[in-house]
Amino acid sequence: MLVTESRAQLRARLRAVRKALSAPQQQQAGAAIARQLFQLTEVANARMVAAYLANDGEPSLGPTISQAWQEKIQITLPVLHPFTGKHLLFLQYHQHSVMTTNRFNIAEPVLSCPAVVPLGNHDVILMPLVGFDAAGNRLGMGGGFYDRTLAALPDKHRPALIGIAHTCQQVDNLPVQNWDIPCDVIVTPHTCIRP
Repeated sequence: MLVTESRAQLRARLRAVRKALSAPQQQQAGAAIARQLFQLTEVANARMVAAYLANDGEPSLGPTISQAWQEKIQITLPVLHPFTGKHLLFLQYHQHSVMTTNRFNIAEPVLSCPAVVPLGNHDVILMPLVGFDAAGNRLGMGGGFYDRTLAALPDKHRPALIGIAHTCQQVDNLPVQNWDIPCDVIVTPHTCIRP
């Protein structure tokens, strides 16, 4: 990373790199990430895991979600908060969930109050990211949705935060802001990084 590279420039460069991966590379990455995740005690012992549906070249969690369902682990997906528009809610997700697309054209479950799962009820939150470093710092898409949502939760009730990325998204050092919440673990197709 160039010293003069801003967060916006870094974000654009890393998004282009991950979007350039071929469909077979993406498919292999999703399967490898699932294998890595289920070797982690945090995931293997979980009852409730927040996942996401891949967008913009993000690694697919499809294989992870399928395996979680087989192992009776409940899955939730993020939904844009209808009032603030800058926070996330997490809704139960299963094979029969009714889906819609949000303002970013990302699939999410249709909002239903009974399906909302409080953040503190999760054991693990799997988070997409644009870039990461070995210290566990995460560069998101720039909206701050996960950081804002997680900031309201006391540390003692915080689920394990696991960033999901392609190996090519790692940089030496990320420029961080004081509101950035680092990951406890970062999982790529090739490794698990615990800062």
